[in-house]
Amino acid sequence: MTSTTWVYIMLGLYIIYCFYWGLKGYFTEKTSSGYAIGGRSIPFVAFLMASTAASFSGWTFIGHPGAIWKFGLAYAFASFYVLTIPITGTFFSKRTWLMGKRYGFITPGDMYAYYYNNEAVRWLVVIAATLYAVFYSALQIVAAAALFNVICGVPILHGALFMGFIVWFYVCTGGLKASTWVGVIQFILLVGGIIILGFYVLHALGGWTEFSTKIATLEQKYLEVPKVIDMALRGEGWTAFYILTYLFALMGIQSSPAFTMWTFGIKSPKPLAWQQTFMSTFVVGFSLFFFAAFQGLGAKVLQVSGVGQFANLASDRDVVPMLMQAYLPSFMLGIVFIGAIAAIHSTAAPYIGTGGSILLRDVYWRYIRKQKAGDKEQIWVNRLLATVLIAGAIFVGLTSKAVLVILGALATCFGFIMYILLAGTLWGFRFPSIGAVLGLIGAMVSIFITYKIIPKPLSLHPAFWGCAVGFAIAYGCRGLGLKDKPETVERQQEIRKWLNSVDEPSPSGKAWRKVMKVFVPLWYLIAIGPLCIIGNKAFSFGGFPHLWSWQIVWWIVGIFMMWALCFKAEMATTNPVQIDRAEKETNIVVKN
Repeated sequence: MTSTTWVYIMLGLYIIYCFYWGLKGYFTEKTSSGYAIGGRSIPFVAFLMASTAASFSGWTFIGHPGAIWKFGLAYAFASFYVLTIPITGTFFSKRTWLMGKRYGFITPGDMYAYYYNNEAVRWLVVIAATLYAVFYSALQIVAAAALFNVICGVPILHGALFMGFIVWFYVCTGGLKASTWVGVIQFILLVGGIIILGFYVLHALGGWTEFSTKIATLEQKYLEVPKVIDMALRGEGWTAFYILTYLFALMGIQSSPAFTMWTFGIKSPKPLAWQQTFMSTFVVGFSLFFFAAFQGLGAKVLQVSGVGQFANLASDRDVVPMLMQAYLPSFMLGIVFIGAIAAIHSTAAPYIGTGGSILLRDVYWRYIRKQKAGDKEQIWVNRLLATVLIAGAIFVGLTSKAVLVILGALATCFGFIMYILLAGTLWGFRFPSIGAVLGLIGAMVSIFITYKIIPKPLSLHPAFWGCAVGFAIAYGCRGLGLKDKPETVERQQEIRKWLNSVDEPSPSGKAWRKVMKVFVPLWYLIAIGPLCIIGNKAFSFGGFPHLWSWQIVWWIVGIFMMWALCFKAEMATTNPVQIDRAEKETNIVVKN
């Protein structure tokens, strides 16, 4: 049996599973909302696991260990996105679900356009969602093709077409619910693959004692944060402020239009708190803070020691494939390979699926067909638009690699600036609708400038500059005295009054929220913000370097923080009365 036999066996089983759910959805989903948002009936376990898998893409599986190899423990702070990604859901997801249930929203454009009484907002969300879907998915599909090429020798073009076809089939045939059920197995494979590969790397390097001894001999630049901030116009390096603002960018994953739409589709908000606290922060966190770090630092130890092909290791993209080839037996190679493919697909699929649905509902159905197309027509046009998106993703990935790198990195920034709209719509941040429109445009422009023209001013990530400029413009419009029409003001007051009523925390929840308003900013400041530089020399235990020890301790504190936010402060939990009110006190404003 050749080394790749199990790779093809596992790939075959994975394809059968994907195609099963795609075909099941094809024969059962007969309404447009059923196809686009699962008929608002996506179950607890499916969302719990699939949304977690979608939050942590193929970049987590392949790129994350590679970047640790390249930049050292300063980059390993990125593992904290197991907290900063779901904390966005903690802030917004429950209220998003309540809004969808009461008003019948299907796309995020529906919600934002209704709240601000402005269709320009809808178009900006469509643009952001389309760019996100095409360029982020392009990264995923090409990454899958590259891995297929390294492990099996399949040409990049053929691999990209094949991997894209798998995603296309189950997304276009089965809709969002099919993507969600495929995401269940993708989560298991993603986490399992990271842990398996990390374990084998650690074992190959002689176990923890031997490994930790070798890590201690690495150059200091791999074991510390270089500085707090770089005051140059073009910032360089993983400074403390860049770490913080980079994690801001990753917060944009769960504020992206795709996740907002997915939240509309769940049967109840009950899985939200568990997804945010347990599945993401604890389970994925355990795999990244330990096993992904074993891979990245292990590759650096192998390179420094001049072991085999690792002596000439030159690209972070090669780290995980080389570790897989060097240390995994045939069966485990098949498992870890399909774990990587599953991780990649888990992100591409929901973005392509929701991107197609957003184009259908917000462009074709609303403006071209004037809200008169039936369910059958909507479903087939949705499939056609999803096909266009995935074809665009493959084309961009194969032909425009320079642009792909730029726009792929910008994708999460476009998600993060949705905070402007979410903060206004769900929490009543007050600025006029023209402020929301101009703020979003200004945020997009500033992201491009601070990524491409003047990269990382003051070593702050473009996501920070985008949101800062966006909020400044939005509130600037308010400061200039620009006001909304009375109809818009009345609509927003009705929404805020209902949300604050149905989502009012208990006395205990209010007390916890007061505490968390202080604790959460302090955690950000110390764990991943400017004070994280203290971790360079603060403390060490169990053979872990100082900075790695700092990261582990503040990850554990972060688990407590997420538990307190989600459950004790009631940011992500609901009670039967709230759910009953959301289902009965309906005010449907969107045609199905």
